[in-house]
Amino acid sequence: MQKIETILSPALFPFRTMNDTHICVVTDILRATTSICTAIRNGAKAMIPVRSIEEAKQYKDKGYLVAGERIEKTFPFADWGNSALEFTRERVCGKEIVHSTTNGTVAISMASESNPLQIAIGAFSNLSALADYLSSMEKDVQIFCSGWKNTLSLEDTAFAGALAERLLESGKFENKNDSTHAALAVWQAAKHNPREYMENASHIHRLRKHKMDDVFDYTFRIDTCNVVPVLNQNKICDVNAINRNGDTI
Repeated sequence: MQKIETILSPALFPFRTMNDTHICVVTDILRATTSICTAIRNGAKAMIPVRSIEEAKQYKDKGYLVAGERIEKTFPFADWGNSALEFTRERVCGKEIVHSTTNGTVAISMASESNPLQIAIGAFSNLSALADYLSSMEKDVQIFCSGWKNTLSLEDTAFAGALAERLLESGKFENKNDSTHAALAVWQAAKHNPREYMENASHIHRLRKHKMDDVFDYTFRIDTCNVVPVLNQNKICDVNAINRNGDTI
């Protein structure tokens, strides 16, 4: 039986128990990983996650498209921000897009430094595709919640519970991790109406204050994106776009 471990915030990541032979799923429901799934579904060749504003600016100076924000403010030099609704097919199809955000791309960077077998991107939008892929891989799974500035976020925790539930239902996984049990409990409370339940989430109110609430209904809709974005050679692309040599097709 494969194991599931949930990391509820980046502050807890140093205390993880899995190393090297697992798949790490990074989630930042509001908003980075939902945006990544949307971009890949809409034909983006790759997303390039970077941790710092300075690195994003260096890519911009080289002619790359940049999507980025810090604390809800789009970079002055960015082409657009971090709302999934901004990653339209017209903008992203066939393009490589540099992406830097407050929480999500930081978590991706942290995960990469821990050298897991693979890093996958998770959101409600690709829940079924991701769960099916992970079940087929037969590896331990670590769910890494990006949270908000090192604190727990309700929406990421609920997603962790939703993914854990799917994995357990496959019959290939077992759970002996308290954080995963907690995430499952949150999901049981949220699953009948995730959008309504998330009115309890602090990040919902934070984004609404900045008039960024147009994306909420889309964000909590399940299975709008039949993709499994994975990090490959510092770029995120759909797992089906990677050949046997590890190169993007």
